[in-house]
Amino acid sequence: MSGPTPFSSAAWQHLWHRGAVLCLLALILLSVLWEMWVAPLHPGGSLLVLKVLPLLPAVPGVLRGRPSTFRWLSLLLWFYAAEGITRALTDPSAASRGLGWIELLLALLLFVCIAGFLRTGAARHVAP
Repeated sequence: MSGPTPFSSAAWQHLWHRGAVLCLLALILLSVLWEMWVAPLHPGGSLLVLKVLPLLPAVPGVLRGRPSTFRWLSLLLWFYAAEGITRALTDPSAASRGLGWIELLLALLLFVCIAGFLRTGAARHVAP
């Protein structure tokens, strides 16, 4: 027999939504800081900073809790997970390897938050 849960579906949905917002913004911030100042491929910054451009259109939809945005973002973020693991295992710079692990972690956390948000019935509860 299952007892009552401490959070309702709406409360869990709110937590998953907040987690997704935080992970998405952190992933964007990490990418910009990484490629411009912390460990760029070339001194003074790198054009790899442009990798954040595909994430930017997702920000308004994620902030508004639009399920369609969460769905396509869940497919896009695997490119960031792949880049993170690749750079974590192959970059010569220790700083860049550490940032690669952080990028991978943020991408995985974002996926978990997206899945949680959509599983709590986001499509039924979000206003247009």
